[in-house]
Amino acid sequence: MRRLLDLVLAKDMDAVADLWAEDGTAEFPFASGASPRRLAGREEVRAYLTGFPEVFDVREIPAITVHTTERADTAVVEYHANGHSVRTGEAYRMDYIVVITVRDGLITRFRDYWNPLANAAAAGALPELLDSLRPGTGR
Repeated sequence: MRRLLDLVLAKDMDAVADLWAEDGTAEFPFASGASPRRLAGREEVRAYLTGFPEVFDVREIPAITVHTTERADTAVVEYHANGHSVRTGEAYRMDYIVVITVRDGLITRFRDYWNPLANAAAAGALPELLDSLRPGTGR
């Protein structure tokens, strides 16, 4: 997880995707609007991450807290990211909780719990997110 966050700060999304097992998944249980809730496989993760640095410029991850679990291959990680939205220039401040499972040094399951409203507000996409949540709009 520390390597992943260092690569995010370096804006090397291709290297971030390379941390996934070929069949590893990324899940975003709180995702809403057009954001995917699940990515299956390294290449879907890669495609999802490709444009991230053009949306958010993450400048700092001041603290990381890692909680071990009863499973040696799984940890719960809390961290806070600071930066700004490239589109709006607005501050980007997001708290994350990630449940990560690793096998043979590669991520097999990544569950990322983040606030979609704060994310959309920072990206200047809050109206679009709210529109997508209205009855009759599908995902």
